[in-house]
Amino acid sequence: MAESADRDANRALRARFDEVYGQYQRLRSGLDELQARLAELRVTERSDDGQVTAVVGARGELISVEVAPSVFHERDARALSRKITDTVLRASASAVTATRDLVAGFLPPGSPSVEFLRTHDFGALLGRADAVLSRGE
Repeated sequence: MAESADRDANRALRARFDEVYGQYQRLRSGLDELQARLAELRVTERSDDGQVTAVVGARGELISVEVAPSVFHERDARALSRKITDTVLRASASAVTATRDLVAGFLPPGSPSVEFLRTHDFGALLGRADAVLSRGE
């Protein structure tokens, strides 16, 4: 009876290992594509009036800002500064969302890494390890 239980446990353990290893292989095989897509990712946002255009990369880094010539007719430097800042911030926020969505497509559902990108909570990255350690596994 114990021998049968051991075989069943071993089969279940082997099946779980195969599943985890398969997930790892899918993740690993997609990393080159993910890196290339992240390097190419560009997010463009325009101010509400269309006078300012900001382009940012996957990390929200500013790549370019374009200002329409009509802005200079207004001669309000503070308003222009706010408009540029707001547009760049919106572009950066959109880049964070686009990056998270792109990365999520390459990771297993419910991945702590995707949760970290969403919340910036390091606990999300360590949650599984904390749970395992607290159970003494």
